Amino acid sequence: MPISDLLAASTVDASTLTSDRIVATAAVVVALAGAIIGGLALARPTSHSRKRRSAVALAAGVTGVLVGGLVVVTADGGPGTGNGIVGGYAALVLGLLAALLVGLASARGKRVLRTEDRAIDSAGA
Repeated sequence: MPISDLLAASTVDASTLTSDRIVATAAVVVALAGAIIGGLALARPTSHSRKRRSAVALAAGVTGVLVGGLVVVTADGGPGTGNGIVGGYAALVLGLLAALLVGLASARGKRVLRTEDRAIDSAGA
């Protein structure tokens, strides 16, 4: 995007809530919730609710990435123009973090289960 487009874009007050900022903020909240739930799934890999937490965190992370990406792609100006570009990028980062945490929780859960299976096999032998 050329600099002239950024300079020509209308700016709004920092406290003004535009529809784009509301959508971006909602995406950030959903992605943040996904990252938190993904962290909980990673912290407790053997709990019975790990699969459910992982699924919820992945869904929230993907939703944050998709909506944040949509906000970034459709923004016609930079920060301060009311297009929610900062929130869109934050949603992208937090959504990717949520997906990463789900992947780590899944890998850790499989590793813990294999270790427990070996311990049961060696105790039974």
